[in-house]
Amino acid sequence: MTQETPQWRPKLKDIADQEELFTSGQRLCAGCPAGSMARMAMHALPRPKNTIVSQATGCLEVASTIYPYTAWRVPWMHSLFENAPANASGIEAAYKARKRQGLEDDIPDLLVFSGDGSGFDIGVQAASGAIERRHNFLYIIYDNQAYQNTGIQRSGATPKYAWTTTSEVGKAVPGKPTWKKPIALVYAAHDPEYCATASVYHWRDFMMKVRKGMEKQGPAVIVVLAPCHRNWRYPEELGMKMAKLAVETCFNPLWEYDGETRTYTMSAPSMQFVKDPSKKKPIEEWLEPQGRFRHLFRPTRRDDLIQDFQNLVDEDWEFIKRLTEM
Repeated sequence: MTQETPQWRPKLKDIADQEELFTSGQRLCAGCPAGSMARMAMHALPRPKNTIVSQATGCLEVASTIYPYTAWRVPWMHSLFENAPANASGIEAAYKARKRQGLEDDIPDLLVFSGDGSGFDIGVQAASGAIERRHNFLYIIYDNQAYQNTGIQRSGATPKYAWTTTSEVGKAVPGKPTWKKPIALVYAAHDPEYCATASVYHWRDFMMKVRKGMEKQGPAVIVVLAPCHRNWRYPEELGMKMAKLAVETCFNPLWEYDGETRTYTMSAPSMQFVKDPSKKKPIEEWLEPQGRFRHLFRPTRRDDLIQDFQNLVDEDWEFIKRLTEM
């Protein structure tokens, strides 16, 4: 990929003048932040016309490529839940072989998109192998915290106590019984060239991370929280607010891992809560607007479960702080 330019910062004026590589007219739900995430990522590409997208099955895939239409203005390939990173590996290997044969002058940049169904669960094997083999691609996982495309089933990204169609709420079981996987840390433990968490609300931070990941010479991973109003059960116009609250409560702390120095760094939007812990909001401000957590607040408020959720968030937050202070 191209030589790294760490000083690049996106400007709204420049973005407005760029060609849209992920276009309007796709079939995502009204208010779905995944579309905004895809647009931002495509505007951050260092070589927009020399990029190939490999995409796993998921909401973004089915909504953006309903045959015979497509929202993508770059070469694009759909695969199954489990093998989008493997497809990117094969594309890179094919271009390398053709370049050795004198049939190609350059190897395109490779961008992989998946939801949490693929990125947290079904596709981990392919992603793990591609990273271990050091293939040169950026893997963006948009985390909407369930298998939304296939009927709102729980996934490894679903947080504890959340309602889904396969983690029902009743007198005996208050939603999903286990905490979500720390998947960004799992991928960072593979020692890629770059790994980060992001939020669709903090657009500049996300776009800078996309550019940085694309410019690395090797595997890079970004896990970006993208709320889903169909499952989270909030008014559709509040998607960005929910993403913002996830950062402000430290449910979604923003950090980066640099594979060259093997160091973790807190990103600027989350660094403010390290400098001034009083700015960190209580988790119930993020939980209460979401219908999937309604059973924690009414008809009888479950302070014990809310506190347990807060404790889990706090433990994760303290762990990330310790990593970034190493």
